[in-house]
Amino acid sequence: MTPAILLLLFGVATAVLSLQIRVGTLRAPGSGFFPFYVGLLLILLAVIHLAELRRRGRDRGGDKMGAPPQNSWRRVLLFLGATLLSTGLLTFLGYSLAAFVLMALLLYILGVRRWVHVVAIALCAAGVSYALFVLWLQIPLPTAGFGL
Repeated sequence: MTPAILLLLFGVATAVLSLQIRVGTLRAPGSGFFPFYVGLLLILLAVIHLAELRRRGRDRGGDKMGAPPQNSWRRVLLFLGATLLSTGLLTFLGYSLAAFVLMALLLYILGVRRWVHVVAIALCAAGVSYALFVLWLQIPLPTAGFGL
């Protein structure tokens, strides 16, 4: 039940924080359009999951078959923290740098320890997402003071 509640809280935080950025409309989406609706989707999925858990009833006792690994809560909280940090820094760093920082942090949390791999993958992910949203879809995303 706790992961569903965390997902619900994360969805609420994502939707609320994205309102600080222009959401826009379907015909003219703003920078906050995608995160806002992803947050709403997370809220919907969490509510569905909570309803399913309630319908099925709580734990059926001592079954460790589906138990998460020991450090999984730490990893989930680190993921949430990294996402909230990058969302908070979005207007200060700009989209490109915030996306790079987010990817680098997530890769590190996932266990990628070679800095060359972290930097290469984070650069590629930030570059591809920038090309997709800014160049192709022409969605205006926040930029830092130095144009990134």
